[in-house]
Amino acid sequence: MLQSIINLWSKYGYVYVDGLIGTLWLAALTVFVATVLGTIIAIMKLSKIKILELITSLYIGMLRGTPILLQLYFFWLLLPKIVPFKLSDTACIVVALIVNASAYVAEVIRAGIQAVDKGQSEAAKSLGLSNWNMMRKIILPQAIKNILPALGNEYISMVKQTSLASVFFVQELMTSYKTVQSATFLAIPSLVIVGIIYLVVTSILSKALSIFERRLNNEE
Repeated sequence: MLQSIINLWSKYGYVYVDGLIGTLWLAALTVFVATVLGTIIAIMKLSKIKILELITSLYIGMLRGTPILLQLYFFWLLLPKIVPFKLSDTACIVVALIVNASAYVAEVIRAGIQAVDKGQSEAAKSLGLSNWNMMRKIILPQAIKNILPALGNEYISMVKQTSLASVFFVQELMTSYKTVQSATFLAIPSLVIVGIIYLVVTSILSKALSIFERRLNNEE
């Protein structure tokens, strides 16, 4: 087994590296856009406007209540039919991953915002700050410290969830596994290599998150 793994890596290492780059690219794009979208959704859900609260509740409920693979298929089949321009399979899957992640990020951020002492918002209003400035300058900076552990874990989960993109042959780590496995018929050694890569990446991200969290706590 060990010799097979070494031989596979020496011959097909570049395939796994390409897959890793694809995975990191998918994860980074998903994290960035989902965070922006999730923050907007969280603020809308906390709004006193009932229609916004209803829409966001339905949005989050549907996405959290259905399997992500079903959502990937849904966007993959639906988006090319409803947009007036051509979309690649990769673009459809990226949109699906972002939409799915935004629902989970929105709930994490909502909980973080609600955990901030209400006295902070009352003090901000007494100083004449608008709701937008209050949220941007006072509430969100404090909420970030509350939600960092949960949000960081959500980001790490996104890295692993990109593996589902291999179902649609989007270039990422699990697609690299399929490529090598079909060429060599060595399924288990190839899976071991992919598993090790995922483990290394998520361990590095977890360590970086811990360091960042400690630095934030030290600044308090």
